[in-house]
Amino acid sequence: MQIKIDDLANGEVIALLEEHLSDMYATSPPESVHALDVEALKAPEITFFSAWHEGQLAGCVAIKILSDAEVELKSMRTVKAFRGKGVASQLLLFALEHAKIKGFRSVSLETGTQDYFTAARKLYQKFHFIDCGPFSHYTLDPNSHFMTRTL
Repeated sequence: MQIKIDDLANGEVIALLEEHLSDMYATSPPESVHALDVEALKAPEITFFSAWHEGQLAGCVAIKILSDAEVELKSMRTVKAFRGKGVASQLLLFALEHAKIKGFRSVSLETGTQDYFTAARKLYQKFHFIDCGPFSHYTLDPNSHFMTRTL
């Protein structure tokens, strides 16, 4: 699999992100949806990565700089045809290594509390993320589950 920094110009990537946003709004109240749209993901403090397998889009992930020491994981998504094949694990490892190389000391994330997000929470736990309180601009929300890990 090839994972690369993506400029968010590819129609397949945009469609995957639109699917991601649609699912977030279908599973969480609007005020609890923290997924970013394509334009927001183009912000200078965000690095967006796409994963490709034999020319096919397999997934994506982004990291958002919060401070000199901390980044946030954003927009983690695997294409349906690639789910259960280790794509999310590879993307997560890649993002963590990228953050570490860039000198960041911790990675935090927000995901949902609903059953829909169980697989995501298990994946993050597998990679040593632990529960934490709200960070950055987040506030307590019964629909948000916060996690962090050091690098």
